[in-house]
Amino acid sequence: MTPRSGAQARRLASSPFAPKIEAEVECFEIDDRVSHQTYGLGRVVGKEAAAVTVDFGNRRMRVVSPFHKLERL
Repeated sequence: MTPRSGAQARRLASSPFAPKIEAEVECFEIDDRVSHQTYGLGRVVGKEAAAVTVDFGNRRMRVVSPFHKLERL
């Protein structure tokens, strides 16, 4: 058996073993207007490394990354 070189093996696009493409995580800034699928419209009032705090008027929620249900307006 011969040792493998450092090159990665090529895979077909339809292969079930193809590496997963990671979605880009959106970055939010303080005072950004946002919309959440469950809580509605809000404004970013706090920012952490992996979460944002959003004021939705009647409540403040901490939304953790990745922000699947949160979009910037």
